[in-house]
Amino acid sequence: MSHEEVELSRDCEAVQIPQGTKVTVPKGTPAVITQALGDTYTLQLPTMGGLFRVADKDADAIGKKSKGLPAAAAAGGNGTVTEEMVWEELRQVYDPEIPINVVDLGLIYDLRVEPHPSGGSTVQIQMTLTAQGCGMGPAIARDAQSRIEVLPGVTEADVQVVWDPPWTPEMISPEGKKKMGILD
Repeated sequence: MSHEEVELSRDCEAVQIPQGTKVTVPKGTPAVITQALGDTYTLQLPTMGGLFRVADKDADAIGKKSKGLPAAAAAGGNGTVTEEMVWEELRQVYDPEIPINVVDLGLIYDLRVEPHPSGGSTVQIQMTLTAQGCGMGPAIARDAQSRIEVLPGVTEADVQVVWDPPWTPEMISPEGKKKMGILD
């Protein structure tokens, strides 16, 4: 995506990158959209001094149309969630500073779909981040959890950030390396 200059048409919530602090960006703030992947937009806000992430629910504030529910959730389905469905939703979760999804970055360490005692399924995920000091970790984990929770048949989703083993660039998938221009 090429960078696009916009002006916020209304106040909206954003998350400061990399601190992870929630802020309200006022109407009329000039912005540059630097990344629009998955369900989020990364904005450069010169008057606020840095990068900020805006969720899809606030897309209208930057002149964009909301993408709505994840494809698998919108499709409905038969109420049975599969690992494949969960992996597909995780491929729509992005680090706001890196244009590669969390699956191709190698951040997902474990994914389990198990029956929930009251019906449906529990999805358990262990993931890591590229750096332990990343303030966006909780926001990225919430993005993953939110995408999974709307899948038909998911009763509960639990996304845990873990640090063992430590992430290394070798964990990036071949597709992710190709997108980043890394040669093996």
